[in-house]
Parts: sequence; C-alpha cells; structure tokens
Amino acid sequence: MRGPKGLIRTAALIGALTAPLLAAPAGAAGNNTYANDVTAGVVDTFPDPAIIRGKDGFWYAYGTQNPVFQSKGENRERMLPILKSKDMAHWEYAGEVFAKDTQPGWHEGSRLWAPDVRYSGGKYQLSYSVPGKNTVGLATAPTPTGPWTDEGSMLPKPSGCATGNIDQASFTDTDGTAYLYWGSYDTICAAKLNKDRTRIEGDVTEVAAGSRMEGGYVVRHGRYYYLLYSDAGCCDGAYSGYQVKAGRSTSPLGPFTDDEGTELTAPTSKGAIVAGGNGNRWIGPGHNSVQTDLAGQDWMVYHAIPADDPDLDRFPDLPDRQLTRRPMLIDRLDWIGGWPVLRAAKGASEGRQQAPVAEWDVGGSFGDDGSLDGWHATGAGAWKAAKDPDARGHTTRTGAADPGFLLADGSAPAAVRAEADLKVASSSGAAAVVFGYRDPRNYLAAWLDRDKGALVTEAVVGGRSRGAEATALPDGFDWDQWHTVTAELRGTRLTAEISEDRLGDPVARQERKVPGEAARAGRVGTAARGGATAADNVGAARLHTPVTKRAADPRPGPLLPAYSDEFTSAGQPGKDWSWVRDPAAGASVGDGALSWPSQEADLALKKNTASVLTRNAPKGDYTVETKLHFTPDKAGQQAGLILYAGDDRFFKNVHAVEPVRHREGKVLHNSEFGKEGPRPTTDPPQPVAAAPMYGGPTADTMWLRLRKHTDPANGETEVRAATSRDGKHWVWNGTWTLPGTEELKLGLISMGKEGATARFEYVRTYAG
Repeated sequence: MRGPKGLIRTAALIGALTAPLLAAPAGAAGNNTYANDVTAGVVDTFPDPAIIRGKDGFWYAYGTQNPVFQSKGENRERMLPILKSKDMAHWEYAGEVFAKDTQPGWHEGSRLWAPDVRYSGGKYQLSYSVPGKNTVGLATAPTPTGPWTDEGSMLPKPSGCATGNIDQASFTDTDGTAYLYWGSYDTICAAKLNKDRTRIEGDVTEVAAGSRMEGGYVVRHGRYYYLLYSDAGCCDGAYSGYQVKAGRSTSPLGPFTDDEGTELTAPTSKGAIVAGGNGNRWIGPGHNSVQTDLAGQDWMVYHAIPADDPDLDRFPDLPDRQLTRRPMLIDRLDWIGGWPVLRAAKGASEGRQQAPVAEWDVGGSFGDDGSLDGWHATGAGAWKAAKDPDARGHTTRTGAADPGFLLADGSAPAAVRAEADLKVASSSGAAAVVFGYRDPRNYLAAWLDRDKGALVTEAVVGGRSRGAEATALPDGFDWDQWHTVTAELRGTRLTAEISEDRLGDPVARQERKVPGEAARAGRVGTAARGGATAADNVGAARLHTPVTKRAADPRPGPLLPAYSDEFTSAGQPGKDWSWVRDPAAGASVGDGALSWPSQEADLALKKNTASVLTRNAPKGDYTVETKLHFTPDKAGQQAGLILYAGDDRFFKNVHAVEPVRHREGKVLHNSEFGKEGPRPTTDPPQPVAAAPMYGGPTADTMWLRLRKHTDPANGETEVRAATSRDGKHWVWNGTWTLPGTEELKLGLISMGKEGATARFEYVRTYAG
C-alpha cells in the first residue's frame, strides 16, 4: 500500500543524522509550509502527543513510551519522550521524562502512556498513564525538559470510574477550579482536582460512554466546553479505526452532547466527527491535544498511522508484541457552526500545507539574557533586563505609579492578536499587553491588574479612557507566577483572555466592543504601573482569518433503477438477488419490505457462517442506500449494508450491538462501519483482519449508505459510510481502503444473534 515498507525508516534515519538543532521558523521567508508527519527524520514514532508553549518561547511535545529510535539501531523504548520546536512544524529530540534508573519504584516497571502537560503555580505538571498499576501518575518540573520530580498517583484506589484509568488530561475553569478527565474503553470520567492539582477530590462524574472511547481532552471555545475524544481502535496498523469526535456542554462536568443533541453518556455511537480516516496516506487519526499559534489559529496535534509502513519492528523488551508506528501530525483545527473540525472536515493532510504562524509581525522574547535591543521605553519607570532558568531573558519594571510603556519597533495591523507573558510580583500594581499604540494618549491594553483583582481591558483615545471593563480573576490567583494575557481585535470586537498555559482553559475571558477610532494599526508592547512587574514573549501578529465553510459532504448522483429494489413483490427476494450459503430462514418480502430475522451466525475472520444476500453492483463509483427498521437488544446482533467480494474481503455499515465491557448485561448500540481483508504487514503472516469505525447515533429506524470509489492510481478500493436518523441529515464517517480494485457486490446482512428482525424498506443505488 503506497510504497515499500522501510522507505520512511530510511528517510527518518537520514533526517535524524542531518537535521539542524532547530529548523528555521515556519513563518520565515521561503519556509512557511510543512508536511505531515512533522516528526519525520526526528523520531520513528510519537503516539498520543501533548504539546505546550514553554515560557522560553519554544513549543514542547511529549509522547507515549515507545521505541522512537529503531531506525538508528536502538532496541529500547524512550520513557515519555520530549521534542522541542521553534515553530510547531520542525522538531528536535529533547530527552525523556524518566529513564530506567529514574523511573519511580511504585510504577513496578510499567510502561508509561499518554502524557498531558500543563503549567501551573510556576511549574510544568506532566500527568501520564501507568497501565501496569491502572492509575495516573504526576511529575513536576521547573522547565519543560526537567528535572522531573515524582508526585505519585493522582487517583485513589478504586478511582471511582468504572473503567481503565488511563488517557488523562486536565482543564482549568474560569473560577480557578481544575478538573481531571480520564478513562478508556467505554467510559470517560471527570473529577475536580485539589488546590495543588496533584489528586482528585470529591465526586467522580461519568461524562461520556461509548465503544472504545478514550483520550478525553477539554478546551473552552466561546461559551461552550468541548470534550474531544477518540473511539474505535488506536493501534492496529492498517486496521486502526481511530478517529476524533467532540461533544459540548455549558459545564465542564457536562452533560456533553454531539452535534445532533445526543448525550455522550447515551448507550449509542456518537456524531460530531472532528477527524477520521480520509483514504489518503494517514490511517486512524486520534488522541489529540490542541495548540494555538501566534495568529490565534488553533491546531490539532495528534498521531496517525502511515499506510505504507504501519508497523514497528518487534524488540527485546516486547518480543510478543507488534507496535504500530504512530508519528505526530499537526493540522488546522477549524470552528465551523459551533463545532471543531480538522481542515474544514477534510481530515489529515498529505503534502505541503500552510504552517502555523510562529513569528510575530512585531515583538520578541528578549533573547537569552533579557536584551532590550529593538525595544523603546516611554513614560514612567525604568525597564531592566532579567533572566531565569525557565523563561530565560525577560524584562522587569519597578517602582512607578504612573504607567510606563516598552514598545517594539514596527507596527502591527488593526486586525491583530497580541500577547504577553506577565506577572505582578508586588502586592499592588498592574502589567499589560499594549497594541494599537500611537502615543501615550492613544492605545488599547489588556491589563493583569492586581489592584482590581481582574483582567481589565481599556481603550484610550485622545488621552481619555473610553471605557475600562473588568473581569474578576478567581480566588487564589497566583500573581507571582507567569500568566499569558492575549487580546484579539477583529473590527471593533475585542476578546481578551488570561491563562497559565495557552491550552484553551483561560481563567478569565472578556468580550467587548471598542470605539472605532481605537481599532487601528499601531505599535505593540507591554505596559506597567505600580509595583514590581515582569514581561516576556511580548508580540503581535495579524489575526488569522477563520475558515467558516465545511468541505461538502458527498452527494449521490441519479438513481440507478437496474441496481435498486423497492421490495414491492411478495415472497423471496427477486431474481437479481442471490444468497451466499443457504437462504436465511424466515427472510421474505412483503408489505413493501424485506424482513429478515437475525441469524445465529457470523461473518468474522474464520467464523464465516452467516447468509449474505447479494446482487451485482454497477461499474465505477456509486452510492448504495437502505432504510432499515431494527430494534436489537442482545450483544452481537447486527443488520445493514455490505459491499462484498468474499468472506474475507468486504465493507459493512450496520446497526450493531456490543456489550459494555465493565457493566454486566448493559449494551451499546453502534453505527459500525467495518472492513475485513488482508493485513499488509504482520510477522508471522496473518492473512485476514477486521476493524470498525463508529458513525453517528443509532435509532430504531435508520438510513445507511456506503459510497464506493476506485482509486486506480494507488490500486485501491475506497469506501465511505454515512448514517441518518431522518433520511435528510447525514453523519458521514471516515474512509476505509483495501488493496485491489475488483468489483464488489451489493449486499445485506442480518446476523450475530437470534431474536431481532431487520426490515429493509428498500435498496437504492445512485451513480457517484
């Protein structure tokens, strides 16, 4: 599939040996694009990536324990590996959180998975999964690369969540309350964290449930909290059905609902697909974090599997296991109609893409020693160079009650995103990011104001304040530590936020209108008044232009009557249909539908006993659709569409029932989009594999589609599924591919367990 195995490894090895310490920033002239994967030539794999912008102005990424240097001949794993970047697009290996001789003893040698990183109280807090102990650990450090201090487990035993205790991520609300989200394989839970964010406390809330649901990650956007999560299989090579979905709520503890209003705790599959397989090189995109560039554009950071080289080699520490290669990818995360989607719903990118904005139009980070070259002071007070091990060079100001300004050379546009890392170390005073500055009588500012205990925005025009608006900061706000203050001006609408780590969890957020005469191009910098303050990473860039239109969903062409059936006759299916194996008992046509009691039979790997009703398909590309009435109640029951080339080669889109793994007798209803076919790379050979993706919510009456496309350039058959609960609004799933371009047959199935009857109202096939 798309190239010989080992090609990427060779390229990775060459790149790793020749890459510079840090490539030129993505915004630099002639280098404003990138191509996935962004870790090519640096590490061989980097699953479950988490990312943060350090106070030194670099981005840092952390990944699951894996053998990241196999291509360099290293047959061991790096334990929570760390990468460093100036621009989010070009990365450098920067170490690991633990080594064998520093791994805490309480882990008992467990592998460590799925890190999440935050900045709080002047420290970097890295939580991670300890699957061997079924818990979540915590390490803290004064810089993004350590040294790391073990803080023990964040969860009690039992944790209060009825599922695996992995895949954690934290989030801080505007009232200062911090939460932990965790869970895996069917359930995601949430609980408040204690004051120092080292342990959960209080009630545990189940916020989501679904087949193989995991990797919860919460951000706030506008007035909603969004829970992004992954479902299906993360790590099965070319058969990984992983994808990212979302739910939103007006509370960090839910209830979260998908874009059709289905609660994430409902016993059914969910919609609001953020990213899924799209038929290109990348398989199983998932386990994401979110980062914002300097222009305000959000980016999803995630892993995916290369179709042409999906597996890592076995190695001595895990001789019985084949690990899947999962490098790190980044792509633009768009907010369209109130929902996040990857690249306007186009999915993972292949080929050159516009890179994140990683350089300000105006501003800077004061170098390693706090140099004020290129900065100009005006007003009261004196600005001085300073440095520390984390932020490195920055600037400080003390002792003047009247405001003083430190301004960068150049001018930023009116539509701007400005930000600064600020702190107010004395008991009174204020520090600000300033933009649209013309002179001390005309500017805009977002203040971190200790005297008012608030985020204060101010528009000064003609020497007069045209309205200062305050948003209170939470009790216990740590003024002595760095906080990022951002301000975005679009037209006359100003949005300002304060956060510790720029990770979509501001502790204060304000939206307001400013006078038209204040919304202008101008200089950018920082300001201070009162006691001791500090500033770093001060700058502004042209505000991003949001993408507001989704990529169009597929639309079927004209009906093909010769390949359709309205089931208007009576008795057995018509002459165009034929059975694989014996005709299913009880299947018959009448009252305008095909009724088919579910069989105690299956079509899975070596168990191929179910009857399949098939008919010829048209040549070329087409979409087949059915309307299905089905009310199953037992695990294993399923019915729906199939595109069939044989028992070991097919695609299906069915309403299926699965057991809830940790709740006896409970079941989940899923829109299951599955494939079965040859596995391209296994050792020893495994000729057949099966895998699902999960689509939109189920209902007793559903409309199902399968859209088939032949890709002769890659020698593949591509199939995409969709579901609907009203026949009008469709949830389009990802795309499965299989090598080979032979024609498939249209088909229906009703199988798994006895006791339910599938009623197919029609089968309609459309061109395209």
